[in-house]
Amino acid sequence: MAALIWLVLGVVLVAAEILSGDFVLVMLGLAAFGAAGASALGADAVISAIVFGLVSLGLVAGARPAIKRRMALGSGHKSGVEALVGSTAIVVSTVDGHGGRVRIGGDVWSARSLDREVIEPGAEVTVVEISGATAVVLSGA
Repeated sequence: MAALIWLVLGVVLVAAEILSGDFVLVMLGLAAFGAAGASALGADAVISAIVFGLVSLGLVAGARPAIKRRMALGSGHKSGVEALVGSTAIVVSTVDGHGGRVRIGGDVWSARSLDREVIEPGAEVTVVEISGATAVVLSGA
């Protein structure tokens, strides 16, 4: 019966984590699962409580900071067109303030010059912005 109580407590804590999002309740829920396992293996209530306390402390002090750091790294990652800003492109057809074509990586993009300067094919430019499907570029890369 004690194992079932620990198991229910673990499920409730993990489910409550959805509301908090701070990774504390999920750690306590996992510790409750550990206590449920100890209880299911025949440990008495005191041993189960000790297992809960030690696993809680270990997870909150050890795993939680690592998970929080990993989650924080994801916010700084650029993807899609954001990753193209700042990259170097090669002019494929003359670029001016109205249009042109550049090669960014392996793809050819429509482009226009930021400062309306005429840039000849073969020149290296820097992508300063992606506006819709057009790369806004600046010469002097």
